[in-house]
Amino acid sequence: MIFRQVSTCLYKKMKPKTKKILIISYYWPPAGGPGVQRWLKFIKYLPDFGWEPTVFIPENPSYPIVDETLQKDVPKNLKMIKTKIWEPYQLAEKFGKDNKKFKAGQFDVGENQSWKAKLSIFVRGNFFIPDARVFWVKPSVEFLEKYLKANHYDVLVTTGPPHSLHLIGLNLKKKLPDLKWIADFRDPWTEISYYKHLKLTKIADKKHRKLESEVFKNADITLATSYTDAENFRKKGANAFCITNGFDVDASTTLSMTEENSKTLPLSNSTTKFTLSYIGVLEQLRNPEILWETLNVLVQENADFKNDFQLKFVGRLDDKILQKIESSALKNNLTNLGYQTHDIALKHMQDSSVLLMTNFPQESSKGIIPGKIFEYLATGKTILSFGPKDADVEKILNETKAGKHFGYDEKENLKKFFLESYQNWKLGMLNQNAENIEQFSRKKLTQKLVDLMNKWF
Repeated sequence: MIFRQVSTCLYKKMKPKTKKILIISYYWPPAGGPGVQRWLKFIKYLPDFGWEPTVFIPENPSYPIVDETLQKDVPKNLKMIKTKIWEPYQLAEKFGKDNKKFKAGQFDVGENQSWKAKLSIFVRGNFFIPDARVFWVKPSVEFLEKYLKANHYDVLVTTGPPHSLHLIGLNLKKKLPDLKWIADFRDPWTEISYYKHLKLTKIADKKHRKLESEVFKNADITLATSYTDAENFRKKGANAFCITNGFDVDASTTLSMTEENSKTLPLSNSTTKFTLSYIGVLEQLRNPEILWETLNVLVQENADFKNDFQLKFVGRLDDKILQKIESSALKNNLTNLGYQTHDIALKHMQDSSVLLMTNFPQESSKGIIPGKIFEYLATGKTILSFGPKDADVEKILNETKAGKHFGYDEKENLKKFFLESYQNWKLGMLNQNAENIEQFSRKKLTQKLVDLMNKWF
């Protein structure tokens, strides 16, 4: 009896103390899209490593995409704090339906821009700095300052975009200097490709860069989702580290990507169509026109390819891109399903032969790693990627042997890739010898985050 009591006491002394982390996020279920999933998955696994999460979110957000199915991934015992937010998007949308794109970060460019779109972009970039959620900063700081004084947290996290949330962290850090703060950048701020399309005045540009610099210099840790972004952040004074996005084996994926089962992946649609699928939002700034031109030639030159080929879009496709495809020889091969729930989108990934991913063509975009690449990896299907040379995506594809990355000028190589892939598909040999994929599982990435926090805090 005495031994049991002593053992119990020793266990209590040896048991690691649970640490508390407060995450400030704009995107949260029922919000759809990739922005919500990063911290939804971190929060799922943080308790496994001795961290108790709390999430602070807006009570009445204006989400561009809603996906109710993601609600099931929210832990039942998760502590959530909500406050009201005012956003000007309802006013912006009165200019025209195209302005609804801005909530999703989509922009018409060049000749496609209407005067209403030009005006909305100018207002968004110059009057709402850093973004239209800036009106949530002051009330959130006032609320959280009192809350944090009354409730101890070991770490505060702000995740953006919207980058306004980093201003909440910045102001709280100034008011509470002992507060440990992680600024998580899912996308860059001033280095994002569409930044130059915001029609900024010199004064507005200066303010954006000043605020960005303050965040970098005051955050204890700055997280980036790509290797290049982390390097660029360090050059600007941030204590930056890269933790990529990833895939969750439990989130309706049909394959558990281990070294053992990743080398012989069956082709699910070998008896139906040779299907190239794009999952997600595709706007004009990332439009791979070289791909549509190549496919247009192939369906006209090769009757078998025309009969077997399917071009599938699952998500939000820009109207201008859709119109161009529908006016070409590809129109009879096109399947445009529009936005689908995350679960259904995953099933369409599995039912594809090749999965398409695009990035901005500019050199400055080589550090962008779209979140979908990791769910693509989990399917074991061939990945076709477009973007600048030496991009981080290319590094991942080469490391995992999961697909091919092309620049926007490699028309002949692209045509060769499709013909080879098509022939392999006909032979039932379109599989992958993927490897080193487990490192991108959400649980492994959460462990990486915890190791970083335990080291610095």
